[in-house]
Amino acid sequence: MDKVELLAPAGDLERLKYACIYGADAVYIGGPMLGLRANAINFSFEDIKQGVLFAHSLNKKVYVTVNIVIHNKEIKEVLNYLKKLEECNIDAIIASDPFIVKTALEETNLEVHLSTQASTINYEACLFWKNLGVTRIVLGREVNYKDIKMIKEKVDIEIECFIHGAMCASVSGRCAMSNSITNRDANRGGCSQICRWDFDLYNEKEEKIEAEKPFTFCSKDLSMLKYIPDMIDLGITSFKIEGRMRSIYYIATIVNIYRKAIDEYLSGSYIYNEEYEKILRNCANRDAVPQFFNEIKDESCSYYNGREEISNQDFLGIIIDYNTKTKEATIEQRNYFKKTDQVEIFGPNHDIINYVMSEIKDENNEIIEVVRHPRQIVKIKIEQNVEKYDLIRIKKVDK
Repeated sequence: MDKVELLAPAGDLERLKYACIYGADAVYIGGPMLGLRANAINFSFEDIKQGVLFAHSLNKKVYVTVNIVIHNKEIKEVLNYLKKLEECNIDAIIASDPFIVKTALEETNLEVHLSTQASTINYEACLFWKNLGVTRIVLGREVNYKDIKMIKEKVDIEIECFIHGAMCASVSGRCAMSNSITNRDANRGGCSQICRWDFDLYNEKEEKIEAEKPFTFCSKDLSMLKYIPDMIDLGITSFKIEGRMRSIYYIATIVNIYRKAIDEYLSGSYIYNEEYEKILRNCANRDAVPQFFNEIKDESCSYYNGREEISNQDFLGIIIDYNTKTKEATIEQRNYFKKTDQVEIFGPNHDIINYVMSEIKDENNEIIEVVRHPRQIVKIKIEQNVEKYDLIRIKKVDK
């Protein structure tokens, strides 16, 4: 069975490195323009070059999103921008606008992956793009198992599907509500996530309908962990995680779990693991379901009567060094923790280590009880070998 690609988001160089280290085969990033994350930090050309060098040193790939809807005023900028991306030695662009696709294929040597923004959900459309020269289709998120199966049977082209992350209430992200209500164009990288707002409802007489909770209609997140075997058997080339604006903790956690699940199935040792599902649930603050894949399209897929999105404080710190002689780990703090806290240390090269915070020292080797300062550097004694880039999170105790 062919190895499938695990594709992770990266909002900056730090997140790119964590995605690669924790098991992603490829990352997708936004460049300085023409992407759909206008409010993200995004990569400069120099950042892209550094990211490509790092990824390629680990035999990983880098794709750049150029998936904005082009307006007339930007047409003259496209070719020069694509040429600069080509000079960065990236592995492909992800695009949806026909002009960008055509220009890249005719004027550069860039490989082109068709973005989910193109809403490609049938085999004739896939065949059209293949004949144009596109090498991979990122299918619209509305496709189900039968759709994917038929596309794979009819068209010999790489297929990429989302497996985890936020979903758009519109058609593969082509939303007009954000623009019309807040003057922020979702198709130009300015989405205000209006589908997550609370709304008052009015009847035909324009009288407000009183209800226990405000009305919402946003989609729940996507989680395909249970269906990884089915997706691999379908012959999907790339499994995509959503979230270029997510934290290193989120990216490392999600990539780590899906890497394990994929590798276990490919090695013949796969059993659906409820513990993996728990870790995925604890990492985010929204419910996650399989969405369209299993053809269940009912109220269970969306929020209609409010929701709670509690900020996740599980991520405690990063291991930045470990002294094998003194058995001391140096930690950069990311959230408040204290002596006696039960924690888990996880990384790409070892199983989860359960640990109770015992002796904690600050930078001056003074014993402290609490670590509360942002990015404070502290040391802990731990007998098990840990590694640079390992992460520490609070241990969830089942009630």
